[in-house]
Amino acid sequence: MVEPQLEELAGSEPLDLRVATGSAEVQAAARALDVAPAALATTLTDPDLRLLVDDRDGVALLRRAWADDGRAEAVLVRRRGALVAQPAVLAVASAWGCERVRGAATDDVVAVPTPPDDAPLRARFLHLAALAATRVEVAVALARDAGQESTKADGSPSLGADEAAHLAAAHALRPLGVTVLSEERSDRPVPGDEPWVVLDPLDGTGNFRAGLAPWAFSAALVQDGRPVAGLVADLSSGRRWSGAVGDGARRDGVPVRPRDAGTVVAPTAPSGAAVVVPASARRVRVTGCTAVDVCLVADGAAGAWQNLDRSGTHVHDVAGGLALLAAAGGVALGPDGAPLRLRPDTERLFRFVAAGTEERARALLRELT
Repeated sequence: MVEPQLEELAGSEPLDLRVATGSAEVQAAARALDVAPAALATTLTDPDLRLLVDDRDGVALLRRAWADDGRAEAVLVRRRGALVAQPAVLAVASAWGCERVRGAATDDVVAVPTPPDDAPLRARFLHLAALAATRVEVAVALARDAGQESTKADGSPSLGADEAAHLAAAHALRPLGVTVLSEERSDRPVPGDEPWVVLDPLDGTGNFRAGLAPWAFSAALVQDGRPVAGLVADLSSGRRWSGAVGDGARRDGVPVRPRDAGTVVAPTAPSGAAVVVPASARRVRVTGCTAVDVCLVADGAAGAWQNLDRSGTHVHDVAGGLALLAAAGGVALGPDGAPLRLRPDTERLFRFVAAGTEERARALLRELT
């Protein structure tokens, strides 16, 4: 049964909706909608739900869903004062990689606008990368039992889902008009100092094959060797990190920053060797999905990341996470202590440490070298 919708708020001031981040905002929204707080509680933990609130009791409850035509849409499930065309509502839909917003009560449909060609490149990239992640999400699910399995030159597994993910992502990113490098293709030359995009359509293929979370889509926009915008979507849970240098980083629409947590994450266990536990770390975790690992440093869930005791990491594995780290104010340093610079070379291996501050990154370097 569709919930009745309340009339628009009195007054002419536009709503200033923001993502609810705590129980106090959830309880205020529940009062405004005349529902039990438990009806809205999971909006704080479910990546496919988003509760928007403002200081005048405006409310918008959105759910990410797929329509019968196979397109992702943001459904405006409940509202008080908010409309399907509200800028904040459209922004949530865009970040989810949805093509439209649908009103549950009215069945009104509004297309999510695409940034114009003269919009900043970072804004266009983030919009298209979100669409790419959603299309990869579907392509990977449909290719899950495709039966195609091989081994790459570096010994890592390759599945039919990897190819399906690449095709879906490359098609979605084509309108950006810049060179796109991918783990699944030979590198194309990047002219001069032009920007380029690097993506890992399915990071954590081994996890995906085993059904062990996480596995992710990762993409970054790189300019002058610096990752300046990125999007990482954990396809196993629905979590999404996105952001750009100068605009900050967000996880599921909520601003995030690094913190000095005691956990250090690492990409894999070194072959034939023990995992190095830095003296300053309380624990070390190995997830098997590098793109998500670096995002955990960006959002403060982990304190640092390192691969100095390994042969190295490819640019497509970490660029998306590094962009989020830079957007959040974090730091990545090479073994020589210099700020990390990325090259358009998906075969090259490189080593580095990542942390919330330069001081923490340099301390980790001293412990491990």
